[in-house]
Amino acid sequence: MAYQKRTKDQLAARVAQDIGEGAYVNLGIGMPTLVANHIPASREVVLHSENGILGMGPAPAAGAEDYDLINAGKQPVTLHKGGAFFHHADSFAMMRGGHLDICVLGAFQVSATGDLANWHTGEKDAIPAVGGAMDLAIGAKQTWVMMDLLTKSGQSKVVAACSYPLTGIGCVKRIYSDLATLQCSPQGLKLIDKVQGLEHAELERLVGLRIQP
Repeated sequence: MAYQKRTKDQLAARVAQDIGEGAYVNLGIGMPTLVANHIPASREVVLHSENGILGMGPAPAAGAEDYDLINAGKQPVTLHKGGAFFHHADSFAMMRGGHLDICVLGAFQVSATGDLANWHTGEKDAIPAVGGAMDLAIGAKQTWVMMDLLTKSGQSKVVAACSYPLTGIGCVKRIYSDLATLQCSPQGLKLIDKVQGLEHAELERLVGLRIQP
């Protein structure tokens, strides 16, 4: 059976589905910022941004942007009632102090046991951009990765061992991708769900690793 990849918005909605009531969540730069647009209005989730925001809302409507109110990726955001903004040193203290329930980050590679590489590919012309990822990956109670499963050349970003410089060791609990949702553990990968029509054997072939059903 043929299968279709999740779109970026479908993937963001899939991540949002698993964020529980009352959670404090940091959304990383890039694709993870889309998650804010898919959290149900009826569910109280407090979004944190490392540049110093608590209570961040979805993207503003066109024409309503306030560029004094931006996330860490310099994108305009909204602020929910009761939200606050403050010095980024206080924001990092929240991250490092274990006050965040979940962070959602992008990645270049994730190992089957949860090692994360998301700040540098090692290429000579690449610009390293670690930002607050190291603090988030270790400081949050759960680190989730949101990414395409394969590179543009068809190589799996989920690997037995990361070849890129590490951001954190054994920190990733879940991988949300355009083809499947996977759980990382010291025992390896376990399948949470996959897109309709994608056979388990084909998913394992794409990843190149055994995935517990």
